Amino acid sequence: MTNWTLKNKRALITGGSKGIGLAIAEEILALGGEVCIVARDQSLISDHVNNWQKQGLRAAGFSADLSSGDDIDRLFEDLNGHWGGIDILVNNVGTNVRKKVTEYDADTYKYIFDTNLHSAFEFCRHAYPLLKKTGDAAIVNVISVAGLTHLRTGAPYGMTKAALLQMTRNLAVEWADDGIRVNAVAPWYTETPLAKPVLDNPDYLADVLARTPMKRIAQAEEVATTAVFFCLPAASYVTGQCLAVDGGFTVNGF
Repeated sequence: MTNWTLKNKRALITGGSKGIGLAIAEEILALGGEVCIVARDQSLISDHVNNWQKQGLRAAGFSADLSSGDDIDRLFEDLNGHWGGIDILVNNVGTNVRKKVTEYDADTYKYIFDTNLHSAFEFCRHAYPLLKKTGDAAIVNVISVAGLTHLRTGAPYGMTKAALLQMTRNLAVEWADDGIRVNAVAPWYTETPLAKPVLDNPDYLADVLARTPMKRIAQAEEVATTAVFFCLPAASYVTGQCLAVDGGFTVNGF
């Protein structure tokens, strides 16, 4: 079973205090890994970390605004002293403001790009020397089916997710010699705080389910197990790939 354990692996997870990021952290902990979650809400981070530590699990957390380059610089200075190396990086943090293209202002557009795309690029760039040290590291980028096809989520969101997929492919090739694998998961609608505002609309939910062959919304744990697979020794020859966790949405035709 050594292919299915993350014992003693250190994982840095952005957006790790709720939703898919939290589910990924808990899956890694269950498989024997150590996690450091990054999010804005310090009280929520503390609650999770204290709960995990009481269970004898190894966990830490940092509060940071990932749209801020200064916060990212500070975080990695602290992390380098805390760990000195990283085995797993999960770029999960994401946000959205749903509007028509003509309704966005420059600040909102920039905020979506800074949070969803630029933070992931900066995390990869900063984490590179820490990942390279291990000689056997994994990056997982949580994108969205909005990066694969049109959704009603707004163009900037889809643009950031498509760009994350291309970054995944580029880094998989560029960093292969350094023992760093890079993959992505693309969820469809998942029961998370980010999706709640639209899924609470019965008409919108009905439209989503009508386009989903499995006729239900994903649970965060279902996305997490797929993401964590890419981090396991069992996936040691898998890199540059994107797996849709979508209940059949992206292959659904007429």
